Amino acid sequence: MINVVSLILFAIAALAGVTLAVMYTKGKLTIGGALLHGLFAASGLVVLIISAAQGQTTTIANYALVLFVIAALGGAVLFGSHLKKGMLPKPLIGIHAAAAVIAFLMLLTGVFRK
Repeated sequence: MINVVSLILFAIAALAGVTLAVMYTKGKLTIGGALLHGLFAASGLVVLIISAAQGQTTTIANYALVLFVIAALGGAVLFGSHLKKGMLPKPLIGIHAAAAVIAFLMLLTGVFRK
């Protein structure tokens, strides 16, 4: 059950991430949107870490956790760049998004494969 909560939080973070991507292409990226995206993603990550620590995750969900941590690190760098009013490195945006999407699909598989 706790894995489903994590999945829902990551799904909301993904929707916020897509919204951020659209806003970025229009030059209207906001700190509030980035914070909302990060809040849901970080919450999903914490819930997934708790689930893994309790031994309630599958192997594929554990791999998803590692990828989510990589995505979170990339997101932190992107957020820092945004705070400094600098240009966001497009390759890092792609890596961040790809890692998060792959991790989400892995978690989805891990949650419903039990």
